[in-house]
Amino acid sequence: MGAVREPLRGDHQVVAAGQRECRLASGASVGPDGQVKIASPAIAAGPANAVPPPATPDVRLIELTKRFREIVAVDAVSLDIRIGEFFSLLGPSGCGKTTTLRMIGGFELPTSGRIELRGRDVTMEPPERRPVNMVFQSYALFPHLSVFDNVAFGLRRRKMPDADVRRRVGVALELVRLTGYDRRGPGELSGGQQQRVALARALVCEPTVLLLDEPLGALDLKLRRQLQVELKRVQVEVGITFVYVTHDQEEALALSDRIAVMNRGHIEQLGTPEELYDRPRTRFVADFIGTTNLLAGTVSSVTADGAVLELEAGGRCVVGADGLAPGAAVEIAVRPEALELVPRPAGDPGAADDPAGSWLRGTVEQSAYLGTSINYQVRIDVGQRVVASVPRTQGRISAGTPVEIRWRPEDTLVLGRPAGPENEQEEPR
Repeated sequence: MGAVREPLRGDHQVVAAGQRECRLASGASVGPDGQVKIASPAIAAGPANAVPPPATPDVRLIELTKRFREIVAVDAVSLDIRIGEFFSLLGPSGCGKTTTLRMIGGFELPTSGRIELRGRDVTMEPPERRPVNMVFQSYALFPHLSVFDNVAFGLRRRKMPDADVRRRVGVALELVRLTGYDRRGPGELSGGQQQRVALARALVCEPTVLLLDEPLGALDLKLRRQLQVELKRVQVEVGITFVYVTHDQEEALALSDRIAVMNRGHIEQLGTPEELYDRPRTRFVADFIGTTNLLAGTVSSVTADGAVLELEAGGRCVVGADGLAPGAAVEIAVRPEALELVPRPAGDPGAADDPAGSWLRGTVEQSAYLGTSINYQVRIDVGQRVVASVPRTQGRISAGTPVEIRWRPEDTLVLGRPAGPENEQEEPR
């Protein structure tokens, strides 16, 4: 009885034989006698690649901790990474993001805690027994091997038949748009092309989870942005979970479905890019994600319309009154793009007469034309500086011009008490 095979991306393919249909693992086929035959050991059978129940995350970390003598690099981190998610670990140098990634991959053993991949405890298992692969910033290509042989390396270690190796390497190179480059050596490729070879080599073995440790960090800005688009396209096409480490906030916001912002070994906040940018929960997240203006003030009054803050920088701000009482000291954050700059003629009261207005006064120190917008450094009357980003259509304001800075109450985020000696964050290690 003949069989018609319809290959599918991922771990399975559909085989139709007469009126019957069944789902087979990659490399399986139906022979003339109707028996299922496994043609390739490319994907190991068993729990490592078993399809999990819908509620099971691809990666689960439970109270994961790593100490290097007296230094706590990762401090009781717990999180779930969903199936098919592009998940980023973001933070400054020394925050524990790379150590967390290396523990997921098995390159570091945790001091305590638990790591699960698709519901299976892999905490103490070596890297080769985990259904993951890793892409490094340094590419780690073999200089004496061709592009084809670099990509095929993992398949040949699994003793896959040559025909299957050629087919899968061809598919992987097509996925990263390097068809026709298979006979070149790494030294004949650009940095971006080498990174794509490293990506193809990691994907060709069909891991459950792909770990990426700042893979674009060594590239120039233009090429990095091009490869960000390519990386997201590849992740969507293959549909597997990516866990991505970066210190580049813009990169994380552009690529990720969710982001965990790390600081000093723990997670400050976990959420979507929109949640982290628009609703940061801590001063660290507000200051680290993008650019923000942090202003301290004191609640002068509370009405049905909100709380009025008298700012230390000399202006006023109206915010939501939830939990605030007169006399309370608070800190607010306002993004540069939320600010409006209005030249202020001498004697003009401006927004000072508007009880519902939020405003500051200062003088333009310098401006930078960025194409779609103009960035301003404004020196407030008390000496503090504020950054404003306004559309270029508003025209450029000359340095030395007195201005009033205005913004809407809904663009103000109350962070809590101002940072001081007793609660100020230390510099990250």
